[in-house]
Amino acid sequence: MNLRSLALAALSGILLAASFPTINFYFLAWIAFVPLFYALQEQSVKNGFWLGGISGLFYFAGTVYWVTNSVHFYGGISIIPASLVTLLLCTYLALYPALFGAAMVHSRNNNPKLIIIAAPAIWTALELARTYVFSVFPWSLVGYSQYSALPVIQIADITGVYGVSFVIVLVNAAVSETTMDRKRYPALVTALIVMALVLGYGFVKLRAPEGPGTITVSVVQGNIAQDQKWDLAFQARTIAVYKTLTRKALTQHPDLVIWPETATPFYFNGVGENDSVMSADLIDFVKQNRVPLLTGSPTYEVKPNRQIIGRNSAFLLSAQGNVEAVYHKMHLVPFGEYVPLRSILFFVGKMVQAIGDFQPGTDYTVMTVPYGEPGQRKEVKLCTVICYEIIFPDLVRKFVDRGAQIVATITNDAWFGKTAAPYQHFSMAVLRAVENRVPIARAANTGISGFIDSRGRILQTSKIFTEAYLTHQLIPGTERTFYTRYGDLFSYACVIASLILLATVRKRPSKSKPR
Repeated sequence: MNLRSLALAALSGILLAASFPTINFYFLAWIAFVPLFYALQEQSVKNGFWLGGISGLFYFAGTVYWVTNSVHFYGGISIIPASLVTLLLCTYLALYPALFGAAMVHSRNNNPKLIIIAAPAIWTALELARTYVFSVFPWSLVGYSQYSALPVIQIADITGVYGVSFVIVLVNAAVSETTMDRKRYPALVTALIVMALVLGYGFVKLRAPEGPGTITVSVVQGNIAQDQKWDLAFQARTIAVYKTLTRKALTQHPDLVIWPETATPFYFNGVGENDSVMSADLIDFVKQNRVPLLTGSPTYEVKPNRQIIGRNSAFLLSAQGNVEAVYHKMHLVPFGEYVPLRSILFFVGKMVQAIGDFQPGTDYTVMTVPYGEPGQRKEVKLCTVICYEIIFPDLVRKFVDRGAQIVATITNDAWFGKTAAPYQHFSMAVLRAVENRVPIARAANTGISGFIDSRGRILQTSKIFTEAYLTHQLIPGTERTFYTRYGDLFSYACVIASLILLATVRKRPSKSKPR
């Protein structure tokens, strides 16, 4: 390992980071791994691990740097410890590219002709592991870099976002193999065939007609400052902002209005006097306007032992003001809604103002919303995923598999500040739409709010840190995709293939002793 190999590894990480929002040079992902593959030539497995780790460190430092902003400004932690928290997260995430580097060296030593398959299979297996190991942070999966390359990402309805990552790494492996040795041109031919199939499938899916019927949905973006959100002095103003924006949206005759995560600065239907008064006021507002409202609100439950259980919830209120459905967020944000490894990370605390740690919900709640003209009323099935949950493919698909035809995602991205994070967060929703062939309506406190159709087309978006309301007609999904029905089958096949390939060790010819 020398300075050249270190520079090549770092270059790969930089190119990968540049393929994501807000730089958005998505085409760089198709060559980003090539410098790393060159760096790994004639290296030991140990050196491969370190080179992959260096690449990963630059990759994640360039995509999740915004964690410092969240921890510093909203976690109340000074800039140096906040930066150390981000570095710790990036180091953990870099372990996966490090394992990839070591695995590539092992594979080249033992199965050099199968690198074209080993590289994408192992990378995909590691991305799947990153989604589930410690259930931490599947942010910046390589496939997300292609959210705007619509023909490429249509295969996600079979493979999930992981399949897009697979194809990207396969092309990178083919390019590097062919440029290292022209005799390895079959690798490039394989990649071209795969790309032709992917693009052909993508163009066919993009031209396919969608289902019948449309529902008109409005999303409201209040742009409430995080340091004012739970200040009692600003409660009335916060609700007034949402009411004013909602009245404007109602001029466009929506069938449903959606407010963001924890839009209500009180515990909706809580037993406290203030909570009761403000809840009643909100219900009266819905009754007066006679349009269903989906809103986020914190909730709590007092156990017999007086333990208080807090939850991050969403309520669907009917046009008559009745609570039709309640969803409790199931996948909580580490450090935002609970503190993992509290005894070790005692200095971090929580970045939310709530009663104790939030507790996760357990039910995949699917809600029913009526729509259409009087006398021609229909019903659509809708689910709500809250904030961080949209980045977990399997969680969203389970809602759709239970009947959801539209996905509403409500979030409060104020934590991210004016960084790349709101754009990255929004881009991941595009893949959820394609995977399950359902439209997505997104309401975010500070943006980005907007709509995505079932092909991944971004129909409308708001600017960040502005008050806004958006209205759009959405076509409910009617197709249960392969991914919706079977989940990460493709990715688990990559795990099995990776284990088989890594278990293979080529016998070295023994040196005969001189006679």
